[in-house]
Amino acid sequence: MIIAGIGATVLAVVVIGIVVARKVDGDSANYLVAGRRLGVPLVGASLMAAAVDSNATVGNTDLTSLFGFWSGASLALGLAICLLLTGLFLARRLNGMGLYTLADYYRNRYGRGVEVAASVLMIFAFAILMAGNLVACGFLLEHFAGLPYWAGVVIAVTLVLIYTVGGGMFSDAYTAAVQIVITLVATAALVIWFGMTIGFQVPEGMGPFDMEQLTSTDLGAPINWATLISLGIGDIVAIDFMQRVFSARTPQIARRACFTAAAGTAAIGVAFAMVALGSAAIGIDATDGPMLFTLLSDHAPVWLAVLVLSGIVAASFSTASGAILATSAVAVRNILGVRRVAPADGTYDPLLRWTRLAMLPIVVVGTVIALTVAQTGILLTLAFDLMLACLAVPFLLGVFWKRGGTAAAVAAMVTGLVVRFGLFVLTPTIYGAPNDIAYIPNDLVPATFDGWPTIYGAIVSIVAYVVVALARPASEPVEPKSEPEEEMEPAVA
Repeated sequence: MIIAGIGATVLAVVVIGIVVARKVDGDSANYLVAGRRLGVPLVGASLMAAAVDSNATVGNTDLTSLFGFWSGASLALGLAICLLLTGLFLARRLNGMGLYTLADYYRNRYGRGVEVAASVLMIFAFAILMAGNLVACGFLLEHFAGLPYWAGVVIAVTLVLIYTVGGGMFSDAYTAAVQIVITLVATAALVIWFGMTIGFQVPEGMGPFDMEQLTSTDLGAPINWATLISLGIGDIVAIDFMQRVFSARTPQIARRACFTAAAGTAAIGVAFAMVALGSAAIGIDATDGPMLFTLLSDHAPVWLAVLVLSGIVAASFSTASGAILATSAVAVRNILGVRRVAPADGTYDPLLRWTRLAMLPIVVVGTVIALTVAQTGILLTLAFDLMLACLAVPFLLGVFWKRGGTAAAVAAMVTGLVVRFGLFVLTPTIYGAPNDIAYIPNDLVPATFDGWPTIYGAIVSIVAYVVVALARPASEPVEPKSEPEEEMEPAVA
């Protein structure tokens, strides 16, 4: 019954995505940024659906039930902070630049070399992000349908790919509108049912007002702050978020959509965290698998399980879809240098064709990561750790400070990457989980150092940019250029 209900939701989402694909009309501008025609409801829904994915729900409840409110809720609150900051300071300016991908900004501001380097880092980070959402879908099908974990991952990514290949940002935005309605209704129903049946309880020391979680190393304060900083600032350079900002019809719409999405993301994240705390108080936690799945399968009525799980799957699909689209566009446009050709009789748009083809290897990479590292919230934070250490500083200082040039950007990216990766391989845990990915056994770095590598990577990147910018300023004042609305090039026969 549960799988049938989820399957019906997934089928509806896929059908909507396929139907909307007609709006692309052979033009990569429609495919990548929805022709820059979306209003607040669609942009806000797509931003919220990207934020409220499996990491902010399943990952959130797992971490909250084991370690406390700030350990799990920080996943959603960090994303809400990112959307708030983007709305306050960046959305109007970036939407007005007429960009197709975020990597376009790095080319316009720092040149071709930085564009390519930034693009490689973006693709790697978002393959990790996509994997985190595939992990949740794999566990869900394993838990409720008895399928092998790998089969659940493959089924999920195949379904997402079907409508993303066809409709791009149009399909992503319209399916997100349906997905976020499901998620909001599911969250409200879960909170009401939980309060009326089990009741909200908070285990001692684990609640939102137990601030030792943000001040005591023994209670994970460095990890919790690292999560908030990584997602609150590192996610500002999220290529899928920015792709949606670029799709807004006007800069004002982009700004309002960010505020709407920030409020919704924070509310949903807090709701799921409070449910997790109440579940932990009666002995339901993530020790034997995803806590939320255990709660829904063993304690909740079937209709509620169908509704909540449908919302999680739908939101995970939206995030995975946005990640596939954005990474493919960056690979083709910013690494391979393919440009848009406005459709005309006897021509085709090479950027559209090659972006669709690039989705296949991108999906393969994300699937391999999901099958290798079966984590949810940790994969999300790792992805934006990389963005924070390498790309956030050149982006933010580049927007607001004209002095820094290419040398400053390169210094920030290289030092941030070296320090963050160096500390990554030396630290035995990753956000509280064993570092089974690339740990080099040593006696120098204890597990209590976990969380600090995120902060140190960002600090080193800032210092490197500022020092080099002061020593080697840009040869002339730099203002990021706006992209022409149409880039006409000879069509390829």
